[in-house]
Amino acid sequence: MKILSIETSCDETAAAIVSKDPRENFVKVLSNVIASSLSYHSKTGGIVPEVAAREQLKYIIPVIKKAMEDGKCETKNLDAIAVTVGPGLIGSLLVGIETAKTLAYLWKKPIVPVNHLLGHIYANWLTTNNKRPATILFPAIALIVSGGHTDLVLLKNHKEFKWIGGTLDDAAGEAFDKIGRLLNLSYPGGPAIEKASIRGMEGRFTFPRPMIGSKDFNFSFSGLKAAVAREVIKLKKLDKQQVADISKATQNSIIEVLVRKTLKAAKKYDVKSILLGGGVASNEKLKKELLVNCLKLRVKFFAPAKNLCTDNAAMIGAYAAFNYKPIPLKNITADPQLYLV
Repeated sequence: MKILSIETSCDETAAAIVSKDPRENFVKVLSNVIASSLSYHSKTGGIVPEVAAREQLKYIIPVIKKAMEDGKCETKNLDAIAVTVGPGLIGSLLVGIETAKTLAYLWKKPIVPVNHLLGHIYANWLTTNNKRPATILFPAIALIVSGGHTDLVLLKNHKEFKWIGGTLDDAAGEAFDKIGRLLNLSYPGGPAIEKASIRGMEGRFTFPRPMIGSKDFNFSFSGLKAAVAREVIKLKKLDKQQVADISKATQNSIIEVLVRKTLKAAKKYDVKSILLGGGVASNEKLKKELLVNCLKLRVKFFAPAKNLCTDNAAMIGAYAAFNYKPIPLKNITADPQLYLV
């Protein structure tokens, strides 16, 4: 099965061609093209929805053409089109959805709606070469961690998902971004804080680990953001070492909470695999901490390749390949608030 997948939930304009053999338990990436408007949003320190949608209107057709060319795929070889329908920015979602619906009508192809969050989970089933990846065993716990979401999901199999916890306020990636702004670091804040933390010294600052001891699997990062803000105000003018030290302490706090809650869920549900997904999944310290603890638990750990952690269309195609449920064109609509519960 060959699928053209389209992703425009936020500021990226992405299209991919993926292929799945029904006998295999993975999805091949034949092409994966992304056009980003990050250069615009870096100037404002965050995403401006109208700007993102305008850029996507400009790039959506060229990106799809490039994905088809790179994937050496003609329309006659396509079996279906998959598209992100939510959650996300309404203007951005509509660019991808209306384009996908138009192509599906013109090419007479079935269309599969995909939840963006589930796409991040399914990035773990992608392979960009002919090498067979390790088999993901069920049940599994997935930690989705990005600028807009921080969620724990229990996967019993490819058809059964259960949301077991998430953030009550700021997402982990959002906390990184906002704290990055407080420290006058570049946008997005996650990679900037990770880079600055390398020069940081342990113990110079200590910030709270919100809800780390709660009995549930929920998260909260607004208190951490406020604690860092108070420290920055108290120091008035930060030198480079202080920025590095605060970055290190911030990263330590966020990662400790993420890891502790994920392991707690893994033990409760007696899972065989832990999956990581979302933009923050590219953080090396987070991956290392989860890997070390998974080895202790004798649980398999999976994280996508770095270029598949951030928003991309290949992950949307991966979900559609495993959960092929086409629906009528008239029923494909954007749902900015779409969630997992």
